[in-house]
Amino acid sequence: MDATTPFWTAYVEHVEKEPHRPALTCRGETLTRAELHDRALALAHQLRDQGVTQGSYVSVVLPNSLDFVVSCFAAWALGAVPQPLSGKLPPLELQAILDLTQPAAVIDGDTVFPAPGGFASLPEATSPSWKAPTSGGSSGRPKVIVAGSPGVYGVAEGFGGLLGIDGESPLLTTAPLSHNGPFMMCHLNLVLGGHSVLMPKFDAAEALRLIQDHKVGWVYAVPTMMSRMWKLPDRASYDVSSVKTLMHMAAPCPPQLKADFIEWFGADVVMELYAGTEAQAATVLSGREWLEHRGSVGKVVLGSMEVRDEDGRPVPVGTVGKVWMRMPEGQSTYRYVGATAETDGSGWETLGDLGRFDADGYLYLADRESDMILVGGSNVYPAEIEAALLEHPDVDDACVVGLPDEDKGNVPHAIVRYRGDARPDLSAFLAERLAAYKLPKTFEVVDEPLRDAAGKVRRAQLRAERLPS
Repeated sequence: MDATTPFWTAYVEHVEKEPHRPALTCRGETLTRAELHDRALALAHQLRDQGVTQGSYVSVVLPNSLDFVVSCFAAWALGAVPQPLSGKLPPLELQAILDLTQPAAVIDGDTVFPAPGGFASLPEATSPSWKAPTSGGSSGRPKVIVAGSPGVYGVAEGFGGLLGIDGESPLLTTAPLSHNGPFMMCHLNLVLGGHSVLMPKFDAAEALRLIQDHKVGWVYAVPTMMSRMWKLPDRASYDVSSVKTLMHMAAPCPPQLKADFIEWFGADVVMELYAGTEAQAATVLSGREWLEHRGSVGKVVLGSMEVRDEDGRPVPVGTVGKVWMRMPEGQSTYRYVGATAETDGSGWETLGDLGRFDADGYLYLADRESDMILVGGSNVYPAEIEAALLEHPDVDDACVVGLPDEDKGNVPHAIVRYRGDARPDLSAFLAERLAAYKLPKTFEVVDEPLRDAAGKVRRAQLRAERLPS
């Protein structure tokens, strides 16, 4: 297939070759390639009648479902740009995002989908940008990150090659499609001709069951999901031998959990990706590499990265500084709507992450600059403390923030969610794993989730809620 073939045209070619092959599964229902095609084509005609044209934004405000994917393919059939959005957004926040893009259509829970069948094919059209996900901006206001690449088969091939998605093995999407990573993996797999299995909501036991029943070969995960799967008492009863790639991302993975998964799935199966939605640059790391470079997130495989000090100068190997990224030469991987990049003016940008490179070119992340806690003059990284907390079998999740202290300026405060009724002595547990100045001064037990559905913890928000008014 030609690299410039539009997404929809590429998918139609797969339909013509094997129309009855499974394409999409969710909530126990499976659509064949032909069935997904017919539903998307019917909706595309409806969207066209509503004024959607090539380059229009189509906002998809739905939970994980067959209809979510149908909506995106309908947009691509018209050369439009799908904008994935969470159906759980507060009305004012949702409206603020819609005001940024002024979509030609909004597909939500009130949308009536037309019955498939009898619709004529559409003229070939290429989406100028293949996606437009959103993210919280540094100002606290939302921003839209419009992909710099068009919706063409070469994009799917490129990312597929980078991530190990081959369009042959079934792929399991465990997280909301409103987030960039899950959106990418699920849809690119379909463009490549694969079968995507979609979870409406993550459940550790259900994820393992789906892997076993569908002989899943590629799995998307975040560390919180991995921790919950690992802590299942009957995890060994599930057959996960079909998995060729388990790709985790979005948050730091505790070292012990990473080692456990490598032992469980295999060193050549467990992979890690570090990149922003902006995709200026990326690193990839195999489990085998991690065993030799423990704590690393890999070598740069896309674009360029360097670590700089506060004055913008490159730092020596092994020194922690701010990670800067530059897009591949001659490419523009994204553009912001509603935000401005932090740039040095010469093509380098930063997302605010701190890290260091080793002598072999492997990147090690410390934390976000805004999340680092300065304790009596020493830098303390919350992710390190959280990783130690998550090693405890009774801890379901943890978040560490810095709170003001008269003596040391700031001290770590641990917010913990337990798995059951047990309330172990975490101070003693941590004292065996962390230096004294890194130990939390206070602990707080909560019942509500600490992360969003994509596995990302919002430390700034949690900290602000605990500061004295």
